[in-house]
Amino acid sequence: MATSQVEGLTPEQLAFFNENGYLLIPDALSQDTVKQLLKDTDSMLDNFSLDDHPMTKFSTGGDDGKDHVGDAYFLESGDKVRYFFEEDAFDTSGKLTKPKNRAINKIGHYLHELSPSFRSISLSDRNAAIARSLGFQDPRVLQSMVICKQPEIGGAVPPHQDSTFLYTDPPTAVGYWYALEDATAENGCLSFAAGSQRRAPIRKRFVRTGKKGEEGTGFIDNEGPQFPQSHPGSNGDTKEEDEVYTMGEVKAGTLVLIHGNILHKSEKNVSGKSRFIYTFHVIDGAEKYDERNWLQPPTQGFSKLYS
Repeated sequence: MATSQVEGLTPEQLAFFNENGYLLIPDALSQDTVKQLLKDTDSMLDNFSLDDHPMTKFSTGGDDGKDHVGDAYFLESGDKVRYFFEEDAFDTSGKLTKPKNRAINKIGHYLHELSPSFRSISLSDRNAAIARSLGFQDPRVLQSMVICKQPEIGGAVPPHQDSTFLYTDPPTAVGYWYALEDATAENGCLSFAAGSQRRAPIRKRFVRTGKKGEEGTGFIDNEGPQFPQSHPGSNGDTKEEDEVYTMGEVKAGTLVLIHGNILHKSEKNVSGKSRFIYTFHVIDGAEKYDERNWLQPPTQGFSKLYS
């Protein structure tokens, strides 16, 4: 994919990202594109079937991650488009309390290949140019999601690092996060521990557990490199509970770049307005992708941003 005529990050943007671990790029998508992506999302939410759905809820498992989602429906979603419910969309008897299109937490994880509109956004020359700016040798898109953050029930996401879930040796993950609606303090925008990518090591790994056919998920200690080669970090003694978070309120159409080591989070959406976003993650295919990661590549491999 040619990128010579497309600009990546400016020196100022790259410096901010390297210093802080995140970057807000307003107006990365036109409002017409945002409207089309929302229209396509609404269509998916309206038209998926409940008939054979296992009613899998997306759960981060709280602070310790013990009960993070990990059933077959989740583990086999790497080359499919699947729908994961909000935990609070059900009553105590297990019945939905919301219409299905207002009960979904996220749609994932292969939109960047199976949806034409989301593919065109993900595998774009601009995103390839950004990856070049960040120093990727062989950037691969491996996971994509619409996260809905539904009104009143959109779940909180505790502080986490994306490289915990998409580990390469050494860590290389970067998230591309597009706001499809305004993200505010009221509806659960992201918050970042600025600079924590340089002091917070990847101490844990989220991996598949159990034998084939009986697999689940769990967290293990990371015995490999804990920082990217370009950011060796500090002594790793910083306590996560001491981090100070900066709120990242953004307008629809904004692109947020998220370093794989930065600690970030979002609060529950208790407002009456949803917070739809589209996000995908990029790793460097030049580094080793661990076979224990929960997400494993499809037969054809992860999607190339450029070759």
